[in-house]
Amino acid sequence: MTGPGRASPPRMRSLEQIAAKLGAPVRRRITALLAGVANDIARRNPDRVYFGRDYVDREIEILNMKALGYEIARSLAGEMLSRTVDRAPDLQLRSKLCTQSDVESDWFIFWAREMKVAPIYHRKLWELSYIAQALWSAAKLRPGMAGLGFGCGQEVLPSLFAKYGVAITATDLPPDRTEARQWTASGQYSASADALRRRDICPDEILRAGIEFRHVDMKAIPLEFERTYDFCWSSCALEHLGSIANGLAFIEASLRTLKPGGLAVHTTEFNLGSGATVDNRDTVLYQAKHIEAFAEKLRAQGHEVAQLDFSRGWGSRQLRRHAAMAERNRRPSLLAIRVS
Repeated sequence: MTGPGRASPPRMRSLEQIAAKLGAPVRRRITALLAGVANDIARRNPDRVYFGRDYVDREIEILNMKALGYEIARSLAGEMLSRTVDRAPDLQLRSKLCTQSDVESDWFIFWAREMKVAPIYHRKLWELSYIAQALWSAAKLRPGMAGLGFGCGQEVLPSLFAKYGVAITATDLPPDRTEARQWTASGQYSASADALRRRDICPDEILRAGIEFRHVDMKAIPLEFERTYDFCWSSCALEHLGSIANGLAFIEASLRTLKPGGLAVHTTEFNLGSGATVDNRDTVLYQAKHIEAFAEKLRAQGHEVAQLDFSRGWGSRQLRRHAAMAERNRRPSLLAIRVS
């Protein structure tokens, strides 16, 4: 229903409409991509029948959906994300799931370009942009502020926040931990501030020098950090703490690092389903029930939790469908908490 003050929901496009929009060259590229994947698998196991009635291989099914989803996303990015946004909007965000409409918003495009990245439909870029927008709208990205990052790896956020005059303490696991060696192997571990001081993002040498680095175990935050910072953040790190309970305990402990009125912004993996989930593993998946109960606990302690929003959003039906299936029912979500 529409009426005064209500916007009409975006019209969802059919697969045929999207295919027509992509154009013949892109359609041919998609076909070649999928055929290449199929041939690859066929060479490994020539007795299997692919893309026919006997098709049951889950691995290739996921690869196909991802390949098609990526092609649709690349095409849509050129159409929807090519504009320039000169300033971050003064928009306060809810604690919410990543949606296509977020990626097509002015705030996402602005922060992506601030990080020197072309805006694309990518969940990790959404997380980083979302954290930046949440802090910006709360007036935390300005000179005189102090921020604390957990599990930073080689994130761009320390340099981005330093550009705005914030004194940053970035942290990551001690190098002797097994997990640290695993993150090093994947190129996501940081052992010093040098890897976090990005000249292309923060050209000012003095501001870059304000990025401090510490080795910190997220399950044992140093007492010296208590009531020291104006904000803290983590980007898809807390789901790697061994259990759902450990991740929630970390969030609660992180609040103790903040001054009164400070803001914590954490993103994590989210299971869209309501049945069984993944727990007590290297990576765990949170569900609405975990977030809702935890938010109530924090509110009872006097903290303010940004309104929870578990809606999956509007956008191209085909892009949403392929992204959701390819990610095996996972989607990043964000929780923003203001300390009392």
